[in-house]
Amino acid sequence: GRDRMRLTLDGVVLHDLSPDRTPARVRLSLMGDDALPPLGQRVMLTGHLGPPPAPSSPGSFDFRMFAWFDGLGAVGYSRTPIMAVAPPQGGVWWAHRARMSISAAIQDRIGGQAGAVASALMTGDRSGIAEETNEVMRASNLYHIISISGLHMGMLAAFVYGAVRMVLVGVQGAGIGLARPMHKWAAGIALAAAAAYLWLSGGGVATERSFIMVAVMLGAIIADRRAISLRTVALAATIVLIYSPEALVSAGFQMSFAATIALILSYGPWARMQPHVPWWARPVAMLFLSSLIAGLATSPIAAAHFNRMAHYGIVANLLAVPVMGTLVMPAGVIAAILAPLGLDAPALWVMGIGTEWMLWVARFVAGLGGAVTGIAKPPSAVLPLMGFGATLAILCWRPRGQRGTLRGAGLGAALAMLTAAALLWLTATRPLLLVAPEAEAVGLMTPAGRAISRPTGGSFVVSIWLQEDGDLADQEQAAARPAWSGDRRDRRADLPQGWQVWHLTGKGSGNRAAEACRPRRIVIASEPATLDGPVPCLLLDPRRLRDTGAVAIRMTASGPVVTGTAPMPLTLER
Repeated sequence: GRDRMRLTLDGVVLHDLSPDRTPARVRLSLMGDDALPPLGQRVMLTGHLGPPPAPSSPGSFDFRMFAWFDGLGAVGYSRTPIMAVAPPQGGVWWAHRARMSISAAIQDRIGGQAGAVASALMTGDRSGIAEETNEVMRASNLYHIISISGLHMGMLAAFVYGAVRMVLVGVQGAGIGLARPMHKWAAGIALAAAAAYLWLSGGGVATERSFIMVAVMLGAIIADRRAISLRTVALAATIVLIYSPEALVSAGFQMSFAATIALILSYGPWARMQPHVPWWARPVAMLFLSSLIAGLATSPIAAAHFNRMAHYGIVANLLAVPVMGTLVMPAGVIAAILAPLGLDAPALWVMGIGTEWMLWVARFVAGLGGAVTGIAKPPSAVLPLMGFGATLAILCWRPRGQRGTLRGAGLGAALAMLTAAALLWLTATRPLLLVAPEAEAVGLMTPAGRAISRPTGGSFVVSIWLQEDGDLADQEQAAARPAWSGDRRDRRADLPQGWQVWHLTGKGSGNRAAEACRPRRIVIASEPATLDGPVPCLLLDPRRLRDTGAVAIRMTASGPVVTGTAPMPLTLER
């Protein structure tokens, strides 16, 4: 993350902390460039730890939920060297070390960011990818290529299935008797290859979800069932949610299944239209339509989660995905087969050409004017309404002659849900004032965008605010917007209805806050403030923010309305 390596530690022992208070697992960002210890090794180091961070503002992404499901009890960073305490353990860690060795070999053979991307595609190890590469991949809507998903599993399984079936049919045509039918043998071998790819990639919810969907489809071929149907999607979703119920609210789950369902629904119309398209144009037309349909299905979800929209994603996918399917994934499979013989270099060279092309496409598309537009975060009800509405529409849709009253009512309800989601999103407004959880920054919404009280401090929280505003500016640019006045420690700005907001930081800010506390003022201090008697202002300091977390403030006719991230009634002295 942010071009820093991270370590996850289990079996944790913390100095002067009892075992019952020690987190089961902790994650540390490493500030130095020291060599990483092998997986499974017991190590010792000094670090700065804290609880998983609370949301940056009310309604923001809550990392604590995912940390709980991952068993992650603390996060932090370390600036000290990592000291080995015991030799690396065996067992499952041997397999993980083998996977990382394969990743290192791919990166070394191909080199540069092309090698890092190739390693991510084959092993799931994204540690070699620079943040700059991640950004251009996001801006070009090609980031899904880096994360092992249904695209990669599908391409690999399809290549193995097709190749094995052709070989078996060729052997059968040569007069060698083999058991029939050949397509079931090919499906079984492709399923084994997909399982090997799952192990090689290191798992993860997205990869496991992709494997389940591919396994269901290949199993359907073996069992003489329809491989492409909504039932296979429903079965895969059920298995994923039983195994990882928290995946339901993740962007990866929602986007993956939305794209898959949309492509399955488009399969019938495409099959009817395909005979009317010249044979030479069918691959291009199918790629264009699949990219368009998947993009339309996932764009609202991506905009809601990531607060940005890549406008030229279809162009990037049209240029990159064919190379992915015809060069990169087949070359990766061939390299894996030839690696034990030491003959993988030509295949990796071809794979490197493919990943270099994808990176060039990403940089080219990301550099086009207006490639990315910021989208404001929607209210929390929008995504559930979109999901329920789309699901109800799919379940109730029938050809016009087969629709009954109940199905018509269902379609009407689905349309009402989707309309309500769109109206909620379009009419939503962002909070006037946002306060960081430790009072290190304050953001005031202005006609020019959110103006930040300081050009430094609280950079992560501020970046989340701007992202959720649909604002592409950075903190320094947002701090330069006209709104705040005063010196760098004592900032103040005017609010509607004659109110003012004061942001006081640095040494002595608590005492200055006590002096600045006046009626019709919101006073925010980075040090605790003590006032004798009634508090005439709305005061927010570390002691009060400890109970509320980050705060959002909206102005009404009766004054400011305060909402905190903490799940408790907010009571503040005013």
